[in-house]
Amino acid sequence: MEKSTFADFELPEKILDALADLNLFEPTPIQHKTLKPILSGRDVMGIAQTGTGKTLAYLLPVLKTWKYSKTGNPTVLILVPTRELVVQVTEIVQNLTQYITARVIGIYGGKNINTQKLLFNDGCDILVGTPGRVMDLAIDSAISLKEVQKLIIDEFDEMLNLGFKAQLTHIFEMMKEKRQNILFSATMTEAVDALLDQYFAGPMEISLARSGTPLEKIEQVGYRVQNFNTKINLLEFLLNKNSDFSKVLIFCNNKKHADYLFTKIDELFPQEFDVIHSNKSQNYRLNAMRSFEAQEVRGLITTDIMARGLDISDITHVINFEIPEVPEQYIHRIGRTGRADKDGIAVSFVTKKEEEQILDIELLMDKELTFRDFPAEVKINPVKIASEKDEVVMKNAHTVKLEEGGGAFHEKKDKNKKENWGGPHKRKLPKKVGANRAQQKSKSKAKRKK
Repeated sequence: MEKSTFADFELPEKILDALADLNLFEPTPIQHKTLKPILSGRDVMGIAQTGTGKTLAYLLPVLKTWKYSKTGNPTVLILVPTRELVVQVTEIVQNLTQYITARVIGIYGGKNINTQKLLFNDGCDILVGTPGRVMDLAIDSAISLKEVQKLIIDEFDEMLNLGFKAQLTHIFEMMKEKRQNILFSATMTEAVDALLDQYFAGPMEISLARSGTPLEKIEQVGYRVQNFNTKINLLEFLLNKNSDFSKVLIFCNNKKHADYLFTKIDELFPQEFDVIHSNKSQNYRLNAMRSFEAQEVRGLITTDIMARGLDISDITHVINFEIPEVPEQYIHRIGRTGRADKDGIAVSFVTKKEEEQILDIELLMDKELTFRDFPAEVKINPVKIASEKDEVVMKNAHTVKLEEGGGAFHEKKDKNKKENWGGPHKRKLPKKVGANRAQQKSKSKAKRKK
């Protein structure tokens, strides 16, 4: 069967030229499935795995029918959950519209809002932003959302997970009801369903694959490891032994663990790795991503901030240094590799405590990980980090009956008889001050007698 191309979409020549500049010629399945429904003007709810080309799936049909607006107010609004996604999607839109007269602006929090207001002096046609900053600018009348004809919400489920429901509903109320809503989500959660029922009139659902389906092009392997510090030794071994671990994304479950791992790995592989999480400044995060994309560093250590939406090419390996507690998050993580028809490898380090989480992931995917033997060359480090240590159990603890003398209960009673030194007003007065007050009292009594 002959493969179709973007030329079959009957896109404007200037859009096709831009796609050619990006070396993009053949549509992905989700781009095929969504083209006609979006062009029909109906509301659309797209459910697709990460890495399937969702961004172009909504951009191409929207740009095919897009017309320049003389008012200078945005007619297309694209909402995404993170700053990094704003930067990425804005760049894609700018590349696709480089031969047409579309004014594209990307906005997000953490930047001076007054500086961002100046961006709209020459008007805006396509606005990309996080819900909070879009709402703030609209409230300040820096932008008007009354002329938005196409509302696109990408990573809808993640948007709600991050607590953006209030901002989203506020934005819906700022727009006219007559518009097309184009929504994309990796999963259909109860929160997504509830918002769809409340604000959207029966959008057409387009599903490329059910939520949790494993990505076929990703080999998934695991190692059973004793603890966090032994995982560091295993990671060092794999990086030294395998030169094909050339563009590696390493996930930890929180910022503290990511920083600790980075400190250790940076000692072993100086300047070959960087770390990204929400405590890092926006410029730092963007520079780290650019360095990783350009392969100036071998890998990034990160949290789930990097698990959604971001399109970094040619990641060879995703390493789940820690197993996520939410099974769907595993799918998003490993979807960073095996993109654009390329194969990828996902490696998971699993402690005994994490085996239950792996079982939930396997049930969700309906697929088991292939576990490899723990390498004999790797040294086991028995030292546990704080989160791995068991609760302290008091040795030789015993209970003392209340009728017995002494014991903790009676000690506490005795302590309560002592003076309370909890604050200045409860403390005994210094002798000098006490003596003065005693003298004042005697003088007062003498006066009363007179």
